[in-house]
Amino acid sequence: MIFLNAFLVCGAISLAGQMIYDHTKLTAGHITSLFVVLGAASDTFGLYDKLLEFAGAGASLPITSFGHSLIHGALAMAKEQGLVGILLGMFDLTAAGITSGILFAFLVALIFKPKS
Repeated sequence: MIFLNAFLVCGAISLAGQMIYDHTKLTAGHITSLFVVLGAASDTFGLYDKLLEFAGAGASLPITSFGHSLIHGALAMAKEQGLVGILLGMFDLTAAGITSGILFAFLVALIFKPKS
């Protein structure tokens, strides 16, 4: 049954992304960012952990899981270390390379301008 749940949840998340892409003017980058924020918001209210229990890998595979991991780690470390724990918690549960990539991409986007 867990395989069916995983298939249905991952498929539903993917279908939602495809429907948004087909019927709006949002780009793939916008939709990816939206799903990361939705994953983070659902973890803030404790909903994503229930989805992980229900679907297993079907909920941990989509990009929404990345937002969940960022917030989950940040909230856990914030309870232990306060304000500094928020930043340190993001490095705890997610790969340091992914988080560093996001931070450095943001800094580079602030410094440089595109050619076109």
